[in-house]
Amino acid sequence: MAPHHLPFYLAPGSGTDTLMVVMGVFLIGVILWVGTLYWKLHSLPERMAHKSQKLQFEFVAVLGLISLFTHMHIFWVAGLLLALIDLPDFGTPLRSIADSVEKIADTTPGEVSEDGQPGPPPSQPTGPAKEREHNHV
Repeated sequence: MAPHHLPFYLAPGSGTDTLMVVMGVFLIGVILWVGTLYWKLHSLPERMAHKSQKLQFEFVAVLGLISLFTHMHIFWVAGLLLALIDLPDFGTPLRSIADSVEKIADTTPGEVSEDGQPGPPPSQPTGPAKEREHNHV
């Protein structure tokens, strides 16, 4: 004895509830969208460090994984700060200095070679270099 003009959102007595089906599909879509947004936001520090070729990329990635599995947001914030900060490269200049010192050590006159023979004696400056040399004593 139902009235003939029921609103569209009410399910008929013998059919499926179309509003519930539409809302179920909408809910699944929103959950997938929010999950994708969460993953994009969570991987933001790692993508920033990778894009700018930062030296600390691996450290930022590890902090992101730790924050993902422990749910401690301080690790994510630390990773974001490390991704934003450009740490100076101390390794390249120090490596260059070490290589230069090694070259100087290999070519130093008066050094004993591997076979026990002394190296060539130090050469005396001649020409314009000798004229520029001053004795301050």
